[in-house]
Amino acid sequence: MQVVASIHEMQSLSMATRFKGSLIGLVPTMGALHAGHRELIRLAREKADFTVVSLFVNPKQFGPNEDFEKYPRDFEADRAVCEEEGVDLVFCPTAGELYPEHYSVYVEEEMVSKGLCGISRPHHFKGVTTVVAKLFNIVRPDVAVFGQKDAQQSAVLRKMVEDLHMPIEIVVGETVREDDGLALSSRNRYLTPEQRADARHIYEALLTGKELVDQGNHSVDRIIAEVTHTLARSRRIRVIYAEVVDRRYMQKMREVVPGESLIAVACWVDQTRLIDNLKI
Repeated sequence: MQVVASIHEMQSLSMATRFKGSLIGLVPTMGALHAGHRELIRLAREKADFTVVSLFVNPKQFGPNEDFEKYPRDFEADRAVCEEEGVDLVFCPTAGELYPEHYSVYVEEEMVSKGLCGISRPHHFKGVTTVVAKLFNIVRPDVAVFGQKDAQQSAVLRKMVEDLHMPIEIVVGETVREDDGLALSSRNRYLTPEQRADARHIYEALLTGKELVDQGNHSVDRIIAEVTHTLARSRRIRVIYAEVVDRRYMQKMREVVPGESLIAVACWVDQTRLIDNLKI
């Protein structure tokens, strides 16, 4: 497995790989790799001949007073995961090279990104689209793999690829969960045992909403009320949003359309912000 930090070296290796006729699969990550990332890597390996995992905690997608400084970083552990999963190359650029002095060019999506997390984190997706566009230009992947847990992010990036005519297939892997349903997330590392016990109510709330739909209830107001009520059982959970949206553009829906809708929630579990969603 190769480990590359230089943008120029990464571009040269990508060009050589493509010249051989090999398909490149990219898994963009901020490190702190867990079992969910392992599944994304396996999916990339199924889809492509040469698999690249990027490890970069992107400062541009964190707002003031967010957790950029304390975001978990463990390069050696991440490197070991990549090696175990048969990754061909780890790309780990520095912030100084990706965003040199006087950097001033950004990519911004203006529809899919505006609701849900875009309300409480207004600059987040601008940072995401910018760094991913840069990774796409550097790595030149044929396939890029993201996780369903970050449904809005995946939808924003799919729209970016579509609108900017990028010749890249966006593949979304299903959410990987703990035994009690909590979606795997690097931020789960912040949780104390007591907070972790309460965090299970997030998935429980999503299942409550899905059960209503399965019973034939398509009222968005009723579903959101039940989801919110379930989340309120924990004194540690504060709801940021609970919405029913369409899966493609993340727009609020007046009524559930089975097969096209998504329940999305974001919560504070004390000081830790967690998101999750469920297709309905």
